[in-house]
Amino acid sequence: MALQRSANRIAAILCAVMGLTLAGFAPAAWAECAKPYVMDGLRIVPAAWTTPAQAESPTVDLYYVGHSTFLLQSPAGVKIVTDYNDFVRAPVVPDIVTMNIAHTTHYSTRVPATVKFALQGWGTPEKPAVHNLNYLDVYVRNVSTNIRDFAGGTQVNGNSIFVYELGDLCVAHLGHLHHRLTKEQLEILGQIDVVLVPVDGFLTLGQEFMLDVLDSIHAPLAIPMHAQNPGTLRRFIALMLADPRLQYTVKTQSSSQIKISRATLPVKPEFLILPGF
Repeated sequence: MALQRSANRIAAILCAVMGLTLAGFAPAAWAECAKPYVMDGLRIVPAAWTTPAQAESPTVDLYYVGHSTFLLQSPAGVKIVTDYNDFVRAPVVPDIVTMNIAHTTHYSTRVPATVKFALQGWGTPEKPAVHNLNYLDVYVRNVSTNIRDFAGGTQVNGNSIFVYELGDLCVAHLGHLHHRLTKEQLEILGQIDVVLVPVDGFLTLGQEFMLDVLDSIHAPLAIPMHAQNPGTLRRFIALMLADPRLQYTVKTQSSSQIKISRATLPVKPEFLILPGF
């Protein structure tokens, strides 16, 4: 019943949550209902991140380029692009690129020579990808996971979760995750402050199981990616709001860029939708 109630209300929720983010992309009806919405006492409002008192904390810039590609910039100015590919490109040439999986929208064989480090996230059953990169104020590491193959079997070590330690934050990009995480993988992952989570539910892990992953990681800030279309994001939010384990407040903002520091992490878990998915 809780799921049904959430499903019935989800269109209204998304009007509030996505009215700004889908401008120029979705039908005009989205823009007509871009108002705060109160659900069981929860007001979904635009996110606010930095206050003058918090400005001295080391700040990480995060820009959502689209699909599963993000541009991260450390306090020292190191630029990282996730899931670097030939279709969705960041507006700058980064210092570091990571490529979680060998799918065309998630990797590239044409990385510019000026990129200092290109990290491949897939390996073989015998030899997983292993990365431990220190560069200026950035440390990049990975946790190897498996993926489904086209024959319905398992491609062992076909994907990596990349973890970016920059400023005083740990940001995890789940990549093309196809299964729930084991206890060992969670231990290797460690404490995560920001998790970038695929929510499509069919090309990656099913949405119900992805909620298990969110619950196991316990990051205070979750940002959806790889949604494919507004409908899949709506369904994911409905399932998330109906799950008693997850106490996320759903927020949105009109800009694809946020500034994050430990001082500005939400006290209660937040699910922040950025435009560009």
